[in-house]
Amino acid sequence: MPRTLFIDATPEIDRLWRRVHTPGDIAVDTAMAPVAETDIPQRIRGYDTVIVDATYFRAATLAHCRELKHIVFLGTGAGSFIDLAAAGRLGIKVSTIKGYGDSAVAEHAMALLMAAARNLAAMHVSLREGGWRVMQGVGLKGKVLGLVGLGGIGREMARLGQGVGLTTIAFNRSPVPDAPVPLVGIDDLLARSDFVSLHLALNAGTRHFLDRARLAGLKAGAIVVNTARAGLVDEAALVDLLRAGHIGHYATDVYAQEPPGSDEPLRALAGVTLTAHAAYNTPEAAMTMYRRAIDLAAEG
Repeated sequence: MPRTLFIDATPEIDRLWRRVHTPGDIAVDTAMAPVAETDIPQRIRGYDTVIVDATYFRAATLAHCRELKHIVFLGTGAGSFIDLAAAGRLGIKVSTIKGYGDSAVAEHAMALLMAAARNLAAMHVSLREGGWRVMQGVGLKGKVLGLVGLGGIGREMARLGQGVGLTTIAFNRSPVPDAPVPLVGIDDLLARSDFVSLHLALNAGTRHFLDRARLAGLKAGAIVVNTARAGLVDEAALVDLLRAGHIGHYATDVYAQEPPGSDEPLRALAGVTLTAHAAYNTPEAAMTMYRRAIDLAAEG
């Protein structure tokens, strides 16, 4: 039976975790306090399985976790927090959880798209600060939504986009025989789309997928939505093109470092809408994820 620690639970997580973790399940100890990266090897001593929400396991840390055999990452983007190559070399299995929040993430992406299109965040801040800033927005009906990635979340986004009257197209890196929307090449998608929503996994083949050349190939004034991973976009190029006005707006839920530092360029830019990596975070999605995490930990 695996000895399992949930290393970085929070009171909010624990409230839902207790609704899912039943007496018949494997025992899981939960740690409620944040743990410094240098303290991780000591903190997980005696455990061979760790459930991880947002704790970094870099190569140097993993090298000192000698009893660790299995990491269950709460989500799909394990590579943003865990050095997967180092884990592989050390024989540490890394499990991820897919599909638990497809609808939740797509709904958040659509919320970001709408907020960006109508400048909701800027007007909200102005009003909170005592101002009155009337800003013109962009209508959705008849505009083109380009989906970069047509997995579970992309398909849900396609459904939502079509539901609000957006002409929806998609690019996928591999063939999709039953695609719900027309598939096009990436350059064609970027040139045609008024809104571009990213739904790719982050890996060696997709890092900086939207590099400077592809970002420059966006339709002028396009709005880009990212609820996937920050590493999909070349941020330096993104910032340059936002400042130049070529990209109309960037709405994101994900960052290279989370939480982002005070020097994060996106914090200081106009034409951005920022949320705190919360796209997946509904009770329904969370409980599905926690249930699967328990099952994966039990499998070893």
